[in-house]
Amino acid sequence: MADTLHIPQPADKKLPKPDWIRVKAPQSEGYTSTRDLMRKNKLNTVCEEAACPNIGECWSKGHATVMILGSVCTRACAFCNIATGKPDQLDPHEPHNLAEAVGKLGLNHVVITSVDRDDLEDGGANHFAQCIEYIRTTAPDTTIEILTPDFRRKDGNLEIVVKARPDVFNHNIETVPRLYQKIRPGARYFHSLNLLKKVKEQDPSIFTKSGIMVGLGETMEEVLQVMDDFRSADIDFMTIGQYLQPTPAHAPVDRYVTPDEFRYLERVAYTKGFLMVSASPLTRSSYHADADFAKMRATRNKKLAETAAKAANDNQ
Repeated sequence: MADTLHIPQPADKKLPKPDWIRVKAPQSEGYTSTRDLMRKNKLNTVCEEAACPNIGECWSKGHATVMILGSVCTRACAFCNIATGKPDQLDPHEPHNLAEAVGKLGLNHVVITSVDRDDLEDGGANHFAQCIEYIRTTAPDTTIEILTPDFRRKDGNLEIVVKARPDVFNHNIETVPRLYQKIRPGARYFHSLNLLKKVKEQDPSIFTKSGIMVGLGETMEEVLQVMDDFRSADIDFMTIGQYLQPTPAHAPVDRYVTPDEFRYLERVAYTKGFLMVSASPLTRSSYHADADFAKMRATRNKKLAETAAKAANDNQ
């Protein structure tokens, strides 16, 4: 990802996918069972709507990222495969149906995301809170990770979600500031950073998480600056994955970042103080989220114990 490696591609030239980005088509019994349960409970998933390359692996293990607030987004980001248009009506039964599915899957950790709902006065904040509350009631041992919109121009509604106390609050930055107008025109980079900073200020016990895609034309210097910005916002967990063009109408892939470069980015991110980093070609926000959450929580507990022990020694 260094500048010297950056070779712009003609807009009409589609890059061939390298071997490290290829995945097998889903075909396991576990995949089918998860799909059928989502259908039965009338739940949308970002796994399908965003054409995630990891759907076969995750669904075979009964892990699905549920997408609430409908299947139609009010924004049209250049990287996203989710439909844009007139939003669906809210399903009042969705929180209950989601909690029921979580219980049937026996999940230790669940990830809930949504489309952007700029049409709603609260941006969907109350719906997120209801989903969290229902799961707490029906599956109290399940930890909850949410991946929210930015609630831009929805003052006061972030607090509704924070008060529901998810275990992880994720909001993706997606790309570097220079590319926002082209890739994420409906959002603002520093608004998203500030959103995550506010979560930490309102409830320091909640883990915060954010991620970016690479391969959109960013430079190494820009990615490293994003890491520093994340740490200034006290973000605990950073994800970095390869951007994949969902259709010819979306932003083209500028280049495929190599596995060695991802490993380098992961090492650098850890030196900057993140509790958890996931960086690989196939990394996505919810990929291995359950295992990564367990590692992150263990790391924080260890650091808290070390800090307490040091304080006790200093007081002796």
